[in-house]
Amino acid sequence: MIESMAMVRSHLADVVDRARRDEIPTIITRRGRQEAVVIDIEEYQRLRRLAEDAEDAWLNRLADEAETEGFDGSVSLEEMAAMLRAHHG
Repeated sequence: MIESMAMVRSHLADVVDRARRDEIPTIITRRGRQEAVVIDIEEYQRLRRLAEDAEDAWLNRLADEAETEGFDGSVSLEEMAAMLRAHHG
């Protein structure tokens, strides 16, 4: 479901109910551009856990690779921060 900001303003309670009860997200547009989405809080929490688990797995894989490569393959904290920023786009 895609609705403009003005439409959502006029019936926000329905948008929230639709997300909670029917598990139907609503994408909110402003000036024709998709800006935000209203989803059920449990779905949001599930997605956050998935993202955190994926990030943890990625970091563990990097650590395992660095350990396998030994000192020559190590990266500085600054390099790791840069890699994380690049990974999250």
